[in-house]
Amino acid sequence: MKYKKLWTDMHSNIHHDQMEALPLWYEQIKKEMDFWPIAYYPFYMRPTSSGLAVEDRYEDELIEKDWEQVRQLALQAEKEGFPMFMGYEWQGAGLDGDHNVFFLENGEKQEHPMRYQELVEAYKGKPVIGIPHHVAYQLGSRGKNWETHDEKFSPFAEIYSSHGCSENDDGPLMMNRHVHMGPRTGETTYEKGLEHGYKVGIIASGDNHSVPGVFEHGSMCVLAEDCTKESIWDAMQHRRTYGVSQSRIEVDYTVNGIPMGGEVETDGEVKLKLQVKGTGAVDRVEIVRDNILEEMIVHSGTWERKEQKGMIRFKFRLELGWGPDTRVYKDQWLKEWQGRLEVDGKILGIEKCWNNYGQEITQTAENACDFYITTYQSTATGKWMGPSNVTTEGFIFEIEADADSTMRLTIDGKEYPVVVRDLLNSTKVFALWDEVKRLTKETWGDITHYRDDPWWHNAYKIRLNKAYPSESYELEATRKIQMKTDGNIRLRIWQKNGDAAWTSPVFITVKKKG
Repeated sequence: MKYKKLWTDMHSNIHHDQMEALPLWYEQIKKEMDFWPIAYYPFYMRPTSSGLAVEDRYEDELIEKDWEQVRQLALQAEKEGFPMFMGYEWQGAGLDGDHNVFFLENGEKQEHPMRYQELVEAYKGKPVIGIPHHVAYQLGSRGKNWETHDEKFSPFAEIYSSHGCSENDDGPLMMNRHVHMGPRTGETTYEKGLEHGYKVGIIASGDNHSVPGVFEHGSMCVLAEDCTKESIWDAMQHRRTYGVSQSRIEVDYTVNGIPMGGEVETDGEVKLKLQVKGTGAVDRVEIVRDNILEEMIVHSGTWERKEQKGMIRFKFRLELGWGPDTRVYKDQWLKEWQGRLEVDGKILGIEKCWNNYGQEITQTAENACDFYITTYQSTATGKWMGPSNVTTEGFIFEIEADADSTMRLTIDGKEYPVVVRDLLNSTKVFALWDEVKRLTKETWGDITHYRDDPWWHNAYKIRLNKAYPSESYELEATRKIQMKTDGNIRLRIWQKNGDAAWTSPVFITVKKKG
């Protein structure tokens, strides 16, 4: 069966003091995602008599009031035909790890026992799942306790988010943003769950606390028959899920015809088929068997020498942002951009690379896209441990055009023409010189300097990232793998720009002879 790829942020933590913004969150997620499992956050920093604040759960009465507001939105979404799942974050005593609990139906209530086993028991027999996240923190201090895991209640785990990557303890994507949680350790990683013998799938999602669907914090994809709550729920229960660190790398992957998350029985040999469509040049695909690299399919070096001529398909990312140092220009924390991209060909696809509110595609045509973008000189999380202030907004475009044609990017009324062949060769950066010179003069008067630091360092900038032809981001492969014992096989995909994708494993049972 050919499944639809449906995308979401499965870790949008809205707090009690943000409930007035719930409609804003809802409108934002509908612009970006195909469905939404919201994760209400029932915790706050409670002051103690000593003055030290500790994280604790709000009173039940207040939580129930917020929960009803979430329920009413879910009912509204249902009427509008947008799949929304009610959910909340459970932490308990911190001994089993943090989990987001989601419901197929809208009538359930929150349970807050101290231990994970009690949480599982509280929802026994009901359509409820509890998804562990940031699993690789210290055991006993909110890291995942695999000894108490229930694979039916928790069919997959979130291994990448704003916290970083919990897949293992020696991978390149570190967990060093949330200083208070400490460094990642080895005994609680996702791979340890597989070593325990659990059938547990994979997702990535934001752990976003002020804006849902933050591009830079990852998202998840489910392979579902259609975009209904029931089909999405079925996909999640059967682990037909995968995660990406940023951009929407498309992955189709089967073992003996069974898709990711499934189970296969074999006499010893399995046939693996994969198809990847990246958002930029794919560097390599890693076939991982039982947490060990089985084979690396290196794609870099297979396409670069091909001459690009005539009509071609290609992708590139447009980024808008940067801008004045707010220590120097204290009121320059927001900029609104009016833009248009026009090509001598066709725009085949547009991916939204959005990290904050205020973004719109205002009009599209076969050969053009008009947009409105708002960039901010602040973090996307609103928290002290959030990402750096360099947060851009933009799009990934897939274009069909002649390799020697010119694309016309217009920003705030000024045109920036770019020849496709030039962009295939190198990234292009443009500064809004007129704007920064005017700002400098209005703020500081006529100044001179022997280099352009005062202007360049404070200029808003446009980056058209290097374009990549379709040969660079599309690949297919078939492999046969010998299995002597039961195990699992999954994929890890890396692009040249550092973006990654992780698929849920296929779980394999080897028939015993005789």
